[in-house]
Order: sequence, then structure tokens, then C-alpha cells
Amino acid sequence: MELNGTSLINGKAGKRGGRTFRAVNPINGEKLEPAFHAAADSEVEEAARLAAEAFVIYGRRSGKKRGEFLRLVAQELESCGEDLVKRATLETALPAGRIQSEIGRTCNQLYLFAQLVEEGSWVEARIDHANPERKPQPKPDVRSMYVPLGPVAVFGASNFPIAFSVAGGDTASALAAGNPVLVKAHPAHPGTSEIAGAAIARAVAKAGLPAGVFSLLFDDGVEVGKQLVKHPLVKAVGFTGSHAGGRALMDLAAARPEPIPVYAEMGSINPVFILPGAMKERREQIASGLHASVTLGAGQFCTKPGVVMLADDDNAQAFAAKLGELMAGTPSSALLTAGIHAAYCSGVSSRSGQVKVLGQGSAAQSGHAAAAVVFETDATAFATDPRLGVELFGPAALLVRYSKREELMSLARGLHGHLTATLHATEQDLREYADLVRLLTTKVGRLVLNGYPTGVEVCHAMVHGGPYPATSDGRSTSVGTHAIFRFARLVCWQGFPDAALPEELQEANPLGIWRMVDGQMGK
Repeated sequence: MELNGTSLINGKAGKRGGRTFRAVNPINGEKLEPAFHAAADSEVEEAARLAAEAFVIYGRRSGKKRGEFLRLVAQELESCGEDLVKRATLETALPAGRIQSEIGRTCNQLYLFAQLVEEGSWVEARIDHANPERKPQPKPDVRSMYVPLGPVAVFGASNFPIAFSVAGGDTASALAAGNPVLVKAHPAHPGTSEIAGAAIARAVAKAGLPAGVFSLLFDDGVEVGKQLVKHPLVKAVGFTGSHAGGRALMDLAAARPEPIPVYAEMGSINPVFILPGAMKERREQIASGLHASVTLGAGQFCTKPGVVMLADDDNAQAFAAKLGELMAGTPSSALLTAGIHAAYCSGVSSRSGQVKVLGQGSAAQSGHAAAAVVFETDATAFATDPRLGVELFGPAALLVRYSKREELMSLARGLHGHLTATLHATEQDLREYADLVRLLTTKVGRLVLNGYPTGVEVCHAMVHGGPYPATSDGRSTSVGTHAIFRFARLVCWQGFPDAALPEELQEANPLGIWRMVDGQMGK
């Protein structure tokens, strides 16, 4: 499709003029056409106003109608096919197969949320019947359920141009809950964003919804994002990106006259613990699997394993030698943006002066190419130098050797919040280190056993979150259907006649959903 290079507001192309920018091909640094126009202040204002007006209608749409709309979004996204893949590969240097996989994942997530809201029980309806005979005070009729918040601002992520961007998980979960969405597109892939945004706009029109249900806003800086977070009509924020970016949005939202929630995913080192039994039995296999996980997508996954804890023994020595060999033989990869590339190269250079380099590939001299590298240090150095616990976004990992069990437990206790923790363990290891497993549940949102964290299954039970600073709110997830609760709140109706209640709370249960009635679950 031909790109307009403008924001998408009220179902139409926005204004031309003002500041412009272009996407860059990460392989060769070439600037891509067309130029994209940053949204004007008046456009952000218009988009927020239209979203608030649309909320009055869309927020009241039934779960079945919202499900139909989400299915339309998925179908329109699927229809983009070759155009979307071609543009995304140009802007990100990610292979076509990866982009196709992201499209499939994104559409599957939309279909999953459609099923959830069409069935309807997610609202957690509860009914406590009145008892006028209760002494000393009569008991009133009390009923509650989840309802949508209002317009949600979503920030596209650089590392997942489809799945965590315009039509990704934040947008899907916000729309599923009944909220209009205003997306601030990531400047690294504006063409990809425009194609996906146009698909959502077509679905909005086909569903007969107000055009303000969805807007797409461009900017190569931070002004549009700041304006969205501070806007009084915006009621929540979804963000995936750096800790500095997420923290800035949290502070802006907290400083508003009416503070709003910011659901920010802000990075993680995703520690891996290779316990003695597993190391002895499977060290070669684990080294190969870990290498694949660290270098997958040039290490630009928020779930990339960045730190590996292992005992200081002969088996670990052989493991480290194998991993170093694999990393040294890894071809260079283009990182997504100049900023990511610069931060990675600076981090590798700085860390090379702090710890031992076990293996490092060579980088091409063009574009945003980066070399894979694995470092090694000991438990004392890791525990005393906080810089070693900072995420290095890219194809790098740090091995941390411990000499005794107590040292390992101390390392685990010293961890702050992360998205995942992985254990490679035998059944005997699990029995002997049960206290480690219990401890790690306080540090992460997802525990992985004998696998690798780079692979987040989109399903009802998934938790893609974790305690701060991995996310702004460790009670939430940005993947899976639990994500819908980020953009909903509880409301209680007391003493209302049946006809004045939402269908979910009416006595006859016309929607046939699961509800808690007088403390008992049923339909």
C-alpha cells in the first residue's frame, strides 16, 4: 500500500507540515521514504476528544459486539500480508519469517480476547442478595463487576513491530475491555505502524463504531507521548521499552491532578540458574540452548537470559568453554535502531573492562551490526557491583560463578524484580533447592523449568510481568487474557432495580455467564 506519512485521526489521514522524520534501514543506515509528519498539538487534542466521545458508545457495547470487532481487526491485519511483511523487514532488519510469526501471534491474541469477551465471565460479576429481615440492620442488595476505564494511550515498542506495537497486546486488551485506544507509534518503524493502524481503522468502520475508537499518532521525539500521558481525558497508559522511558511516564502520570495507572514493561536480565545435577547431565545441551536463546533476534527480547548462575566446578568450566566457543562463532546481527546499537556497544566496551570476556564474535562494519559476547565473573563481584546487574540489550550474557550453596541463595536474594527466572534442574535438584524456587517466586512473574524464557506463549494462563523495576506494577501482565484487567475497574450497584442493572448483573443472567451469587459460583 502507498504510505501517507501522517497520523490517523477520525479514520482519516492527519495533517502534513511541521517536523518530519524518516525510518532507517538498520542494515545499511539508508533513510527510507516517505517522510513522516509528527502530530501537531491540535491533532493530539482532537484524537483525545474523539476517544472520549467514542467511549460513551464503545464502552457500552456488549461483549459479543466487541468480540466481533476484535475479529475484524485480526482479519484486516491478516489481509495486509505481503505489504506489512515487506515494510517491517525494511524498517527493522528482522527476517520475513519473524514478521510473519508476529502477525500470526498478534492475530491469535486478538482472537483470544474476542473469545474472552464474547463468553463474558471475565467481568467477575458478584451478587449479594438483600435480606431485609437481618438484624440489627437490613442487608442491602449489592452487585459488582469490572467496567472499562476510558481512553488508553499505548506506546509502540521497538523490538516487536507488530506484536507489541500498534495492534499488539496493549491495544488488544484495552479494546477488549471496552476502551478507545490512542497509539503513539514507535519512530523506528512508522511505515509498519501506518499499515497496521490503517487495518484497525478499517475494522472500526466495518464494525460501525465511532472513528474515535482508534487513533495513530506519529512523533520522533517525546512531546506527543508526554501530551498523551498528561491529557485529562486519557485514563491509562500501556508501555514497553526502557526503564528510563517507563519511569518518566510513571512520574508524569503520578504528577497529574488526576493520577492514572501506567502499565510499563521496562527491562529484565532474566536470570538463569543451572543447578549441579542438570549441569552434570546436560551441560552441552544447555549451552547450545542458552546460546540460541541469548542470540535469538540479536538478543533484542525483553525475556533474553542475561545472567547465568552456575557452580564453580569442572562441569561449569566445560560449559563455559562451550558457550564461549558458540558465541565467538556467531555472525553479527543488525540491531533495531542507532540508539540501541550505541547503547549496546557502549555497554559491551564498559563491561569488557570489568569482567572476563569468554567469547566474542566479530561485527560487520556497516549499519547497526553488533557482535555476540559472553562474559564471566564471580559471585562477589556481581553482588558488589550493581552495574553488572543492569540489562545489556542485545546478544550478550554474563556467567556468574558461585562456590557454595549459601552464596547462590545470597545471589538470588539480592536480585530485584525481573520478568522471568529459569531453572535447569533434575528432580533431585528441585528437592534440594526447593527454597530457591520459593524465593524466586518473589522476584519474577514467570518461572521456567528446563527451558528458555525467549518464547512467551499467548494463552489464558501466561504472566508476562514481574516486580519493579521489570514492570511498573508486578500484579499485572501484558500478555495473556489477564491483561484485560489493567484497563478495567470495579463498580458496585447497591439497591438498584433489576431493569436498571447491566445485563451481567441482572437476576435472570441473560448472558449465561459465570457469576458469584451469595458466595457460590455458578451460571
